Amino acid sequence: MDFEDVEIGERADIGTHAFTRDEIIAFARRWDPQPFHLDDEAAEASQFGALCASGWHTACTWMRLNVEDGARRIGEAVAAGRPVPRIGPSPGLFDLKWLRPVYVGDTIAYSWTVTDKRASKSRPDWGLITYHAEGVNQDGVTVISFNGRFFLGRREAG
Repeated sequence: MDFEDVEIGERADIGTHAFTRDEIIAFARRWDPQPFHLDDEAAEASQFGALCASGWHTACTWMRLNVEDGARRIGEAVAAGRPVPRIGPSPGLFDLKWLRPVYVGDTIAYSWTVTDKRASKSRPDWGLITYHAEGVNQDGVTVISFNGRFFLGRREAG
C-alpha cells in the first residue's frame, strides 16, 4: 500500500486486550508507580475506586497492537507478492486523552481511522497520514483517544 492507496475515513481495528490485575501491577511497578495502579486498598480510597491500569499502559498497548497489525499486513503483502509499503517515521501524536479508567478485567478494542492525508512539501516521495486512534471498553465506552501522524511512501513524487 502506498500513500495514493490510503483513503480518508479508512479504519483499522488493530486488536483487543484484556487487562489483568498482575499485568497492571507489573507495568505500574516499572513505569508508573502510583498507588491506585499498585495496591487494591489504595485504589479503593482513590478517585478511581478500584485498581486501574496506568494511562501509559493503555497507550503502550495500542502501540504494541498497532505494530503487530502492521507486521501482519506486511506479511500478507509479501505472501501475496505485493510490494511492501514504505513506512516512515512518525512526527508524533497529539491530543492524547485518557477519558475513563481501565479496570482489572476490562477488554479494550483498539483502532485508528485516517482523518487526513497530504503530500510532503519537503520530501516529495513521501506523504503524511493523519489518524485518530482510540480504545473502547467492553461497554462501548471510549477510554483513550489521540491523534497521530506517520509518513508513507508515494508511488509518484509531486
